Amino acid sequence: MTFGESIQTCFSKYADFSGRASKSEFWWWFLFIVLLSAAAQMIGKTPAGLVSLATLLPTLAVTARRLHDTDRSGWWQLIGLIPVVGWLIVLYWCVLDSSGSSRYG
Repeated sequence: MTFGESIQTCFSKYADFSGRASKSEFWWWFLFIVLLSAAAQMIGKTPAGLVSLATLLPTLAVTARRLHDTDRSGWWQLIGLIPVVGWLIVLYWCVLDSSGSSRYG
């Protein structure tokens, strides 16, 4: 999946927490969010806040779909709320290869 396809897919599945997301879809989206957030932060705090708010739901959705691809429930991303260790665990799970067959489709 290309950079543009990934962004288009994530915005078209804005709040779709079902199914699976490939590794490339997730990481291209992650790069897009980092670049967009950096650009918005350079403009000011208000645009940065609006960008964060507008991309929160699709980011949660693509992360849930990525965890589904590794045969984990999307609810496991809540472990990221544990300081330092939690987001490292979620990051590790997102780096893993697809599980092949998954109960999530």
